[in-house]
Formats: sequence, structure tokens, C-alpha cells
Amino acid sequence: MVAIIDYDAGNIKSVENAVRYLGRDVRVTSDPETILQADHIILPGVGAFGDAMERLHERKLVETIREAVALDKPFLGICLGLQLLFEESEESPGVQGLSILPGRILRIPGGEGRKVPQIGWNDLTFPKQSRLLAGIPEGSFVYFVHSFYLQAGDPADVAGRTEYGVSIDAAVERGNLFACQFHPEKSERVGMQILRNFLDL
Repeated sequence: MVAIIDYDAGNIKSVENAVRYLGRDVRVTSDPETILQADHIILPGVGAFGDAMERLHERKLVETIREAVALDKPFLGICLGLQLLFEESEESPGVQGLSILPGRILRIPGGEGRKVPQIGWNDLTFPKQSRLLAGIPEGSFVYFVHSFYLQAGDPADVAGRTEYGVSIDAAVERGNLFACQFHPEKSERVGMQILRNFLDL
């Protein structure tokens, strides 16, 4: 069973539909016991970092997420779900993230005709081999919607990068913990392969 963590942070339905399309049993839930019983766990999200952390605390999900990762369950953060795994964000000064991985979330710089938020397709480069991105050709395009980006504290965690005025750490992988800034559920064939790679773990 795949648990999608529900904390009122948007884009849950599209992720649920993609997982069902791939033939997996899925439950959208904020129940800690259900989450910890799942074979795979997905933390989706769009919106503000601080608001999201507040909702996770309200629903007693912060420790549940940390416990799930400690149990080495395959865990995937998507978009805001990636950002929350890290220590802090310029979007919400003073708010501590889940701090499961080292790194900071920074605002995408404007200028040179760049629109912020970045909305649209961008290509990926792969600094290391990755189970999440297995079978995906380097240079493949995926779909982004974001105003903030990850600067990982440990380069060894970075599985995918993209460029948008700055070098963006677009995908991370450490053990069975995975996350991507882009939306695999909206990235057509490439995105479906990424989700399939995760669900096949």
C-alpha cells in the first residue's frame, strides 16, 4: 500500500491519480498508524514552507515522517515535500524544517528575463547514479512550478540538477529517502518512469 500524506498542501489528487494509474493501492491519509504501515510513503505539497510545517505539527506528523524515514521505508518528497525535508527556507525565516537532510531552501533570483516562479519544463543532469532516475536519459525534461530551490548541504545527496539562473538541486537520494523539486506526476512519460522506479523499490 502507498500512503500519500494529507496535510492540506495541494496537488494530492494528481499524485494519487498517477499512483493509481501505475496500478498501486493508494491511501490519502493523515493517520500516523496508516502511514507507518505503508510499503511506500509520498509527501506531496505546494504552497508556503512555514504554513506547511505548521500543519504537519498540528497533525502530529513531524515525528511520524521522521520515524518512517528512520524505518528505511521508501519515502518520496515532491515539490514542497522536498523542501520540507531540509533545515530551513528563506520563504519562512525562523521556521525549522524537518531537518532530515542538511541544506537550505533559497529564493530563485530574478533578472535576465527570468520569471519567478519558474513554471514549465527544464532539463536534468545527473551528478551520480540514482535508483529514482534509473532509465531516464540525461537531458530529459520535467515540469517545475516553484519560487524557491534547494541548495543541498551534502553534494553526495544530489541525484539530479537543473539550471534556472542558478544551479538547482532538483532531486535527492539517500538510502530509501528520495525527493524531487519537479512534479513527476505532471512530467508525462519521464515522470511516470520516475514514479514507477520509486514504487518498484
